[in-house]
Amino acid sequence: MSIFGKIKNAIFGGEAKAAEPAAAPAAEAAPAQRAAITEVDVAARLDNIPGSDKLNWRTSIVDLMKLVQIDASYENRKALAQELGNASYSGSAEDNIALHKRVMSEIAANGGIVPAELKD
Repeated sequence: MSIFGKIKNAIFGGEAKAAEPAAAPAAEAAPAQRAAITEVDVAARLDNIPGSDKLNWRTSIVDLMKLVQIDASYENRKALAQELGNASYSGSAEDNIALHKRVMSEIAANGGIVPAELKD
């Protein structure tokens, strides 16, 4: 699964979480709620993840990835940037800000309700 797909599934719910044995009990309770949702309030969903108050997920791609339990290494961020069309990702602060905005824009394009200030 793509890195963006993992981020999207962590926010919307999906096969990635249900397939993890450790997450099975929580996944069994959550799908009924998630299946009925056609649009997801992304900020509310992410704010409800334990530990979100200690991370700056609203502006930091690294913190967003950490929050949804995805390795935020340079290699993964570079792969994510390439998935989303940025072949020249360098890992600079500017690239990370742009990548975060791009991820939020893609989440919005996939049915997420994302505050305008978090998108491109």
